[in-house]
Amino acid sequence: MNLTPSRSRTTGANMSTDLTKDTTARSRLSRFSGLLLEAEPALYALLRIVFALVLLTHGLPKALGTAHGSMSNPMAGSIALMQNVMGLPFAPQLAFMIMLLETGGAILLAIGFGTRVVALLFAAQMAGISYALGPTWPWFDRGIEFPVLMGFLALYIVARGGGAWTLDARLFR
Repeated sequence: MNLTPSRSRTTGANMSTDLTKDTTARSRLSRFSGLLLEAEPALYALLRIVFALVLLTHGLPKALGTAHGSMSNPMAGSIALMQNVMGLPFAPQLAFMIMLLETGGAILLAIGFGTRVVALLFAAQMAGISYALGPTWPWFDRGIEFPVLMGFLALYIVARGGGAWTLDARLFR
């Protein structure tokens, strides 16, 4: 077995061309990375806003008393889940608080006001939903993957804060 490195039969001209291609690719990658760094505050704001809008789509039907997906009365469904599945006391009051969080809290999160506190409340809500889905932890058909993902996204927002494009940043500089 030969353990010595083999010599390349590449001529000096080919090596120079390969080096130029490598340098050009690195330069393009560096410029792309620079653009991403410049766009990062806007992309993070977009992530926070989209997250808030997804949550708002769950709160508005509860607040307005309209159907949501397969649920003809999402508020009643939330109360039933808290009362019958989780065995929580004061289920109607808790459901009302969740509706407020999913509507008002989502709006606050979208504009970036009280971002860390609101995101922490959403993380707690997603932990509660994940707990309610246990012990089977279903993956398909109203599965646990979405509240788990959203819970960790909320924790990320708690850790990172609202970012540059928030009302928090404008008010508390």
